[in-house]
Amino acid sequence: MLAPHQRAFARQGLWPDRTIADRAQDWAQSRPEDICLIDPQGAMPMGAVWAEAMALASALRARGLLRGDVVAFQLPNWREAAVLNMAAALSGLVLNPIVPIYRDAEMRIMLGDCRARAIFVPHVFRKVDYLAMARRVQADLPELTHIFTVRGAGGDDYAALIEAGAALPSARQAIDPQSISMVLYTSGTTGRPKGVLHSHATLGRIIEQSAAYWGLGRGDAMLMPSPVTHVSGYANGLAMPFVVGTQTVLMESWNADEALALINRHQVVGTVAATPFLVELAHAALAAGDVLPSLRFFACGGAAVAPEVIARARRAFAHCAPFRVFGSSEVPLVTFGWPDDPDLAATTDGRIVDYQVRIVDEGGRDLPDGQEGEILARGPAMMAGYADPAQTEEAIDAQGYFRTGDLGLRDARGGLTITGRKKDLIIRGGENISATEIEQVLLTHPAVADCAVVAMPHPRLGEGVCAYLVVQGAVQAQNLAEHVAQSGMAKQKIPERFEIVESLPRTASGKIRKDQLRADIAERIKTEAGG
Repeated sequence: MLAPHQRAFARQGLWPDRTIADRAQDWAQSRPEDICLIDPQGAMPMGAVWAEAMALASALRARGLLRGDVVAFQLPNWREAAVLNMAAALSGLVLNPIVPIYRDAEMRIMLGDCRARAIFVPHVFRKVDYLAMARRVQADLPELTHIFTVRGAGGDDYAALIEAGAALPSARQAIDPQSISMVLYTSGTTGRPKGVLHSHATLGRIIEQSAAYWGLGRGDAMLMPSPVTHVSGYANGLAMPFVVGTQTVLMESWNADEALALINRHQVVGTVAATPFLVELAHAALAAGDVLPSLRFFACGGAAVAPEVIARARRAFAHCAPFRVFGSSEVPLVTFGWPDDPDLAATTDGRIVDYQVRIVDEGGRDLPDGQEGEILARGPAMMAGYADPAQTEEAIDAQGYFRTGDLGLRDARGGLTITGRKKDLIIRGGENISATEIEQVLLTHPAVADCAVVAMPHPRLGEGVCAYLVVQGAVQAQNLAEHVAQSGMAKQKIPERFEIVESLPRTASGKIRKDQLRADIAERIKTEAGG
C-alpha cells in the first residue's frame, strides 16, 4: 500500500509507467546491436543481454523461484550482474545486491532479514571463497535454498542456468512499476544495516533525472568503478543503459592508470564515484600529460570534499566538470552538482533537483536559508520505506520527509552544503563541533592525503577531538595543530590527538567508517590508561 506522499507522486505522474525490463525489451527489439556493457571480456549488445536475461529468468522459475521472492547477489562489477538484474525485473523477483566486502556476520543479517531464497556469488574472488561462505551462512538460513556461482563450474553455475533456461518457456510477466524491485541494505555506518526498499518506479525516476541533468543519451559511455551493489553503481551502471541507451564501462577494481586508458579508449563522458577516485584520476592525468578530452563530468560524494580537491581536478582535465553530489540509499541524489559553475561546484554539495528539502532545528522547526540544521528530503525517487515498518515510521515524518541525519544549510540559489552528520557532532564541554569543518582544513595541508575527525573520550569535557590521517612523508602533530590554528578556527576545534594510519576504513560507497574509528580510539585510550 502506498503512503500518502507516494500516492501524490503517482497522481502527479512523476513515476515512470514502465519498468526497466519494459524499456530493455524495446531496445533489444529496435536496436539489438547497440552496445550496452563493456568489460575485459569485451562488448555486450542489448540483444544479447535480453536473450540471456530471458533464459536466466526461465531457469530460475524452473528452480521454483517465483514473483516476489528475493534473489541476492554478491558479485564484483561483472556483466552477469546486469543480466541478473534484468532477469529479476522481467519476472517479478526482488533483487538484493550485497557488496563483496561483507563477510559471514553481515551476510547472515542481510539474507535472513530479507528472507532471500537464492544468492549468486563468485566461487573464489581475490582469494576469498565466497561459495564456502555462502554455504556456511546457508546452514543458519533455512529459507536460502539456492546458491548459484558465477564464473565457476558445475550444475549450479550461471553459465549452466543460461544454457538450461534457453530451452524453457518464457518467464516474462507483466510487472506493476510501483511494485518493489529491490531491497538494498545500508552500509551500517551508524549501526545495524537497514533494508531499503525501492520500486521499479523510484529507481526509474532517479535514472531518468540523472541522465537528463547530466545530458546523457544513446551511445554515451559511462565509466563505472563504483560497486554495482551500491545504489549509485546499480543505477548508473547496471540500469541506465536500458533506460536511455548509454554504455557502461565496468571496472572490476579501481586503478587510476587503467581508468585513464579506459576513458580514452571508449570516449567516456562521465562517471559517478567516490572522492578518492577523483583525486587519483586527476593525479594520474597530470602525471601522464593527458587531459581526457572526452570526459564531461565527474560526480563525487560520500566523504568530505575540500574545495581545492574540486578546483585541482578541474585544472587537470580539458572539459570535465567535477562536482559534489549528495544522496543516500534512501534518497538517491538529492543534489546533482553544479557542472556549469566552478565556484559552486567546489564550495557546495550541489543543486537540489527533484526533491523538496527542509532544514530543521532540534524541535523540527523549519530554519531559513543560511542556517544549519538537519536535512529532511522528500521526492519521487526516495525509497518506498524500510523492510522493517518500525524503522520506516522512525525515519519518515508525517509529511513524508526522510530524516537524513545529515546537517547542512541551503542557499537562495537552491544549493545544499553538507556541514556534518547529526550523530557525528563532537560535543566538547557542551559546545557542538563539526568534524567536517576540521577535516576540510586538514585536507588543505600538503602532507595530508586523507583524514577523518571523530569524537574521543575526554575525562573532563566528555568528548575530545581526534584526527585520523593518511599522510605523505613525515609530519609532526605540532605542525598539524598549527595548521588548524592558522585557519582561524576556534581553539576548541584543534584536534587534541592525531593518529597516523595507512588507510581509513570505508564502506563500499566510499564513506568513512567513523564508527570503527570511534571504537578504535576509545580502545586505545582505555589501553593507555591501563584499563
